[in-house]
Amino acid sequence: QVQLVESGGGLVQPGGSLRLSCVASRSAFSINAMGWYRQASGKQRELVATINSGGSTNYADVVKGRFVISRNNAKNTVYLQMNSLKPVDAAVYYCNVKARSPTGFAYNYWGQGTQVTVSS
Repeated sequence: QVQLVESGGGLVQPGGSLRLSCVASRSAFSINAMGWYRQASGKQRELVATINSGGSTNYADVVKGRFVISRNNAKNTVYLQMNSLKPVDAAVYYCNVKARSPTGFAYNYWGQGTQVTVSS
């Protein structure tokens, strides 16, 4: 089992910054890809950014140039640095982790979500 704990959400003014963190619990599972998704009120959950075990990243077009995803493999932690935040970025942000069991079975885990509010 892998449990994800998110932190870093909160209230920020337009143009401000926040950094989200997601820590995967210690286990025998191997962490592969990690990423962030978000779900705004009344909207479907959407991809924000992903990063694989080698550090290759992928971003939604709407956040390119503003958000940066990174990871610390030793700590099983993924980060999302969010800059130049806009009201449209307001959403619940969810951490996603793809992991493999010691026997090689693939699993997909989600964090509890952290609220990001962008308002003046």
